[in-house]
Parts: sequence; structure tokens; C-alpha cells
Amino acid sequence: IKRAIQRGTGEIEGATFEEISYEGYGPGGVALLIRALTENRNRTVGEVRSTLTRYGGNLGAAGCVSYIFDNKGVIIVGKDQADEDTLMEVALEADALDVLTEGNSYEITTAPHDVEKVKEALHAKRITPESAEATLVPSTKVALEGNDAQRVLKLMEALEDLDDVQQVYSNFDVSDEMLEAVAAGG
Repeated sequence: IKRAIQRGTGEIEGATFEEISYEGYGPGGVALLIRALTENRNRTVGEVRSTLTRYGGNLGAAGCVSYIFDNKGVIIVGKDQADEDTLMEVALEADALDVLTEGNSYEITTAPHDVEKVKEALHAKRITPESAEATLVPSTKVALEGNDAQRVLKLMEALEDLDDVQQVYSNFDVSDEMLEAVAAGG
């Protein structure tokens, strides 16, 4: 245990971390792309596989779902920050690809390398984004309800709780009411 702690903290050289992507499916046919950073591939693949299996998913072959995801910038701005016309004008002048209304916020889509440019243009107009990041966005979504939605949300949480997992991307779409019901324990 002591050597493992020393290796993890960098006191012992020789621990080489590598970034690995796993692809698979969750309940309801949801595509999952899991990014991990590990020094032990065998341990990590075992943890990911068993977690997927426990929650009704399965590990897939390389390339089975990655084609569904596009690398894009996503900036979220609260509706209280600006009206839609102003926001659209600022974002599109800064080379944003699209502006969508999502509930109580706007979602600005950009090329991954334009996130900072659009964010700075928003700041120049005194518009403060809630979040701004380059991420993987699914080209198609799977609508889920009921038991499948609950199982996928629990699977996502379990995967994100694994020590080596850095990010989990998926293509499921769940209503706000279902998210609230699951968060409340229902």
C-alpha cells in the first residue's frame, strides 16, 4: 500500500499514466464514450466493464460509438444576462456556429478553437457565461423515460465515481422532470 501511495504521488518514478478511451452502450441503447487516465490499463478496463455490466450496459469495440460525437465548443449563458437578439449578434460576430434556447439559458456552439474568442466577445459586452468549454457533443440523441432513464443516470454517476475516469460523454436525452425525480430519489 505504501509503494502504491508513493507511486501515485510521484515519489517513486516509473508510474506512467496514459489516456485511454473506452466505448460502450448503456440501457436503452445509449452510446457512452469514457475517457480515463491510468497507470494500469487492466485494472481500469476491469472497473469500467464491471460498472457497465452492473447497470445494464456493455463495453463495445473501439470505434463503435466515437463517430457519434463531434468536438465542439459549448458556452452556456443565462437568459438574465442578455436578450436573444443581442446574444446572437455578439456570438455570431465572434464566429459562433449556432445559438439555441435551452430552458432558462442559451447554448452557444462554436468550433473548439473559438471558445475563448466567443467568451471574450461576450465579456466585452458585459455578458458573463455560466460555463464555457470544448467538449464532445453527440450528433444524435436517444430520448429516455422511466426505468431506462433512472438506470442510465445511475450508470453515469457510477462511471464518474471511478478514480481513473476523467470524463463520460453520452447521447441520452432526459426530461427535466425525470432528472428532478431521480435527484430526489424517485
